[in-house]
Amino acid sequence: MTATTTATTPPPPRLLLPGLRPVEPGLETYWVRPAGVTTLRLDAGDELTVIDRAGRQAAEVTVIAASGAGGAALGITADAPATTVQALAGAGPGTGGAADEILAVLAGAGVDPARARAARLFGEWSPAGARETFTAAEPADVLVAAPAHTMTVDDAAANPPSDLLLELRRANPRRRFEPRLPAPLAEPVLDMRIDAATARGYEVKAGQYIQIIDVEGRQCSDFLAFDGRRLDAGVERGLDATTTRYFMGNAYPQPGLFGKFYDQDMQPLVEVVRDTVGRHDTFGLACNAKYYEDLGYPGHVNCTDNFNAQLDPYGIAARKGWPALNLFYNTAFDDNNLLVFDEPWSRPGDYVLLQAQTDLVCASSACPDDVDPSNAWLPTDIHVRVYDAKRKFSMAISHRVTPESEAVLTKETGFGERTSKLTRQFTEYRGYWLPTSFDGHGPQAEYWACRERAAVMDLSPLRKFEVLGHDAEALLQACVTRNIRKLSHGQVVYSAMCNETGGMIDDCTIFRLGDTNFRFVGGDEYDGVWLRRQAERLGLDQVWVKDSTDQLHNIAVQGPASRDILRGIIWTPPNQPAFSDLTWFRFAIGRIGDHNGIPLIVSRTGYSGELGYELWVHPTDAPALWDAVWEAGAPHGMLPLGLDALDMLRIESGLVFAGYDFSDQTDPYEAGIGFTVPLKTKEDDFVGREALLERKAHPQRTLVGLELAGNEPAAHGDCVHVGRSQVGVVTSATRSPILRTNIALCRIAVQHAEIGTEVEVGKLDGHSKRIPARVVRFPFYDPEKLRPRS
Repeated sequence: MTATTTATTPPPPRLLLPGLRPVEPGLETYWVRPAGVTTLRLDAGDELTVIDRAGRQAAEVTVIAASGAGGAALGITADAPATTVQALAGAGPGTGGAADEILAVLAGAGVDPARARAARLFGEWSPAGARETFTAAEPADVLVAAPAHTMTVDDAAANPPSDLLLELRRANPRRRFEPRLPAPLAEPVLDMRIDAATARGYEVKAGQYIQIIDVEGRQCSDFLAFDGRRLDAGVERGLDATTTRYFMGNAYPQPGLFGKFYDQDMQPLVEVVRDTVGRHDTFGLACNAKYYEDLGYPGHVNCTDNFNAQLDPYGIAARKGWPALNLFYNTAFDDNNLLVFDEPWSRPGDYVLLQAQTDLVCASSACPDDVDPSNAWLPTDIHVRVYDAKRKFSMAISHRVTPESEAVLTKETGFGERTSKLTRQFTEYRGYWLPTSFDGHGPQAEYWACRERAAVMDLSPLRKFEVLGHDAEALLQACVTRNIRKLSHGQVVYSAMCNETGGMIDDCTIFRLGDTNFRFVGGDEYDGVWLRRQAERLGLDQVWVKDSTDQLHNIAVQGPASRDILRGIIWTPPNQPAFSDLTWFRFAIGRIGDHNGIPLIVSRTGYSGELGYELWVHPTDAPALWDAVWEAGAPHGMLPLGLDALDMLRIESGLVFAGYDFSDQTDPYEAGIGFTVPLKTKEDDFVGREALLERKAHPQRTLVGLELAGNEPAAHGDCVHVGRSQVGVVTSATRSPILRTNIALCRIAVQHAEIGTEVEVGKLDGHSKRIPARVVRFPFYDPEKLRPRS
């Protein structure tokens, strides 16, 4: 009898935790940013894979082996200049951070950075996902660089630089996963590890920065801080969550205008400068003996007892439970107002950066809770670094486009240098700091300037993607609802992009720069990920989707006087339309002033409901563009415009906003932009077409305008009722200055969508207080769109 072996399929994973653990033992991943260099130490047998994720991105690999073998240690030939490393050498030492470390590695090996050589991988031809793998024959330091160049707006073959991904597979993997501690932000004056289930006390001087790092991810760290000068005087004043929430108006402070943490005497103790997580707690106590006793774990080590032991040398009285800033502790209030908690959002290396507002005595813990999800049932270490007050760090939160992506910190736009001189009112918007209003003007004045004269606004956070190659048109035709095959050179089209169920991923505008060159402009960084995945699914291997957001920043000049303002400063060459001849949803490539001026793209587009234009330049040219527009606009009474005024303008004009008026749970018809879905004239298939055919045939909800009685406004999320039953929800609302009434956009059941229908907007619990309203035509302002077409 012959024995047979039956192959079995492994069971599917019971839990997916992207970004938390390596997918295989011994695998380490690293990023190489455009114009950046990443240094790795390889041992014999280690395998390095270099991946061109977006395509068309060159890589430079420099190898330094102790034996002097150079590239041979990795089986490559250094046959080209290491241009990125040489650029670091040109900047010289003392620039700080990774650059100094790289130069030190080269100097230690006796390599002149100015003459460094590299093997060049990939290039203009490499497809998205191209990879090269090398195995180390001996120990070596490997420097991988991503050469970068400035993408000019008038480059017909635009190829913005992009990231490289490195996968390092160790020949002898460590038995236990050991996450890499992020590099210091600067030279620390204090650098200490807080072991799991312990706490440490430490002193910080006024102005110094405290970085609290979650080493392995999903680990809480309770933080206490006391005014050191008051302690010396015998007065104990520490962080007070109630005072802080009252002044900041948030559950916990976050970077920006509302980022300080106060004591009981209303004096600021720390300011939150950076936060890469965005989920913490100020309602619960640090874990304490009673908490564990009540759960049946008497004698369990706890943060409160650890804090008492650490604070005793400073003369701080012990407590049964310490009210703390519970960093990385994931709490929320549910619909029944119960305080609930779950595993932390934090990933390995996530951190919070605080600045001391006075001399402090601090204590930080690595919470020992292993009986509930607070630390994902596995307490791990916390790391604390303190930096000198002379250092300056940007204010930032962070975003991850996908859970496994690296956190990206908030940035200033290219126009931030100018707008920051005009206002202190900034908010974080999709990874950038944008003004909400301008000091000396305010939202109402900015609104009227746009309606009556002109206004200029910074819209640089819009995400831009270059879609290039012979399959570019086919990809966009398959991914967006509009018929891209009918799009002409120099034309812009507004479209929806949907998933398979017809839900909206985003709305977007698409510029056609040539037969094989398109520019996709949307609101969400995930748009690029989606487009690349669809290209892969469809087998379109002659298309590249390259993120150009950091290569193109833009302002909008909107209002009746916008054409007159820009006519005198925008020059276009003979092969482009004259500026004055640009019609609605057309664009031209030109320059500021004359043929020697700053290159730019000008498009007859906007988000205000007025005649207007958008101007697109490289960020390095942004201040000069702002200055030219500002000077030209002054005689016309042009004002800067912030997000608060923009919201009033766009709601009046019936222009939808992601996360408010649409999401992936709403289709274009429900979002009020059904005109972007030409099902009869677009014969080609596209993602979501079949679902949209069904949804159009059997609509359930639609977007309508509401006009409210009285002077109390509605708000996003308010319920809308006919009698007791809820029939809709307010998606956006504002007080309309020009209509002198409160208006709202509402997604409502089609049975109640007829113009003139009487409804009620629910406040409080939806029943105890209501605002009478009626369904009206929208857009509320200029419904025929005569002004932007003028």
